[in-house]
Amino acid sequence: MGDCINILEHNLVPKFRILSDDEKAEMLAKFKINESNLPKIFDSDPVVKKIEAKAGDVFEIIRESEVAGETTYYRYVVEAV
Repeated sequence: MGDCINILEHNLVPKFRILSDDEKAEMLAKFKINESNLPKIFDSDPVVKKIEAKAGDVFEIIRESEVAGETTYYRYVVEAV
C-alpha cells in the first residue's frame, strides 16, 4: 500500500495555521471585516482535515511569492454541504 504522505510537508502546500480567537478578532478589526467577508475553505479539504480544524476557524496561510517574498491569506472554514 505504501507510506502515508503528510500533505502539510509537500512543497506545493503553503504554511497553514489556525488563528486563536484573539488573533482572529484582531485580524477582523484590522481589515474592518467580518468572517463572512473572508474566502471560504470547506471542512472537507484535505489540509483542514489534517490540521483538525472545524467550521468557524480561520486559517492564516503564508505563501511564498517571487515578488513579495511571502504573502498572507486568510480563509474561513465552513461545513461542506
